[in-house]
Amino acid sequence: MELYIHIPFCRKKCRYCSFASFVGKEAYFETYVDHLLKEASFRISEAEEPVTTVYIGGGTPSLLPPALLEKLILGLKKIYGFDSLSEFTSEANPGTVTKDWISAASGLGINRLSFGMQASQEHLLSLLGRIHRPEDVASSFRLARDAGITNISLDLIFGIPGQTESDWSDTLNTALSLSPCHISAYGLIPEEGTPLYQDLQLNRIHLPDPDLERKMYDSAVHLLKSHGFSRYEISNFAQPGFECVHNIGYWTQIPYIGLGVSAASMSDLKRSVHGMCYRRRANPETLDEYFAMVDKNHAVTADELISSDASRFETIMLGFRMTRGISEDDFFKKHGVFMETLYGDKMRKLEKSGLLFHEGNYWKMTDRGLDIQNSILVELMD
Repeated sequence: MELYIHIPFCRKKCRYCSFASFVGKEAYFETYVDHLLKEASFRISEAEEPVTTVYIGGGTPSLLPPALLEKLILGLKKIYGFDSLSEFTSEANPGTVTKDWISAASGLGINRLSFGMQASQEHLLSLLGRIHRPEDVASSFRLARDAGITNISLDLIFGIPGQTESDWSDTLNTALSLSPCHISAYGLIPEEGTPLYQDLQLNRIHLPDPDLERKMYDSAVHLLKSHGFSRYEISNFAQPGFECVHNIGYWTQIPYIGLGVSAASMSDLKRSVHGMCYRRRANPETLDEYFAMVDKNHAVTADELISSDASRFETIMLGFRMTRGISEDDFFKKHGVFMETLYGDKMRKLEKSGLLFHEGNYWKMTDRGLDIQNSILVELMD
C-alpha cells in the first residue's frame, strides 16, 4: 500500500500549472494539517496492507513550517505506522527550501527529495513563473546532503517556448554537475486555463517546433545514458537502484490512498474469475469543500468502480510507459486471462512494424514505439 499527501500551497502559482494549489493561504496551514490527520484517521480502513512508500507532493510541501511538517508526519506515523516504509519522498521548491526545513525532513524520516529545477536559464524560469533562481538549486542540494539526504531527484522541462537546443543541453549538464540520483525530463504540456496556455492561444509566445522537441528528448536519453542513468519510464531516468518506487507502484497498479485537496486514491482491490477491479476515489478541488468533507467524515466526493475491462486497459496503458514493459505472468495473475488471448494478433502485428518486441516473459515498446505510444494504445484497445 502507498500513501500520497497533497500540500496545495504555493508562494506563487507557476504559469503552466493546472494542479490544485493556492497562493496567500498561510493562515490555513495548521487547519489544513489538522484536517489531513483527521482524514487519515477515518480512512485507515482503506489501508489493505502496510504502507511501503509515502510521497508528499504539491503545491509546495517545503512551504510548510518545520513544526507543522513534524506534526503532520508524526501524526501519520501514529495512524498508519511506517515500520514497512522503504521510500519516503517529498517534493521541494529550491526557492523555498531552508536549512531548518531540510533538517526537520531528514529527522522525520524523509529519505528522498524531488526538486523542481525545470531549467537553468533565468529567462525560461521567469516565463514558467518559477520563483527560484538557477543558483538556488545547487544551494538546496548542499543543504539536503549536509542533512544526510542523498537520494535526490531533479525535475526538468523541455519544449518550453523560446528554449533552444543549447538551453536544454545547458540545463542537462547543470543538473548532471550536481550528481543527482534521478532525473525526470518532461515535455511541456500547455494545460487549458493556465496563463501559459492563454499566451500561446494569443500568439504571444510559441512552442518549439516538434522536431526540435524530439531532438531535445533524444539528446536527454543519450546524454543521461552516457552518465550512467537508465531510462526506466518514458520521462524518468535513474542511477542503478534509485528508481522511484512510489511511482512504479502507480504504474503497476499497487493500491494507494491519497490525502488532501484533489488527491486521488486507488483501493478496495479485488480479484475474481472476471479479473481485477478496484475503486478510484478523488477528493474535492477547493479548500472549503475539502474542509467540509472532512468535518462531515465523508471519505470522498467522487467514487468510481474501475471494471475488470477498464483495469486491463490501465495495465496496458501504464505498463507500456515503463521500459521493462509488461510481464505476461503478472498480467495473467491480475486479470485471469492471457495477454495473448486478448491482444496476441495485434501485438504481433505491432512487432512486425518495429513498435513492440517480445523478450523473455515481457512485451516491451521499442524506442520508436515509445515515441508514438498513444497511437499504439489506440490500436491495441480498438
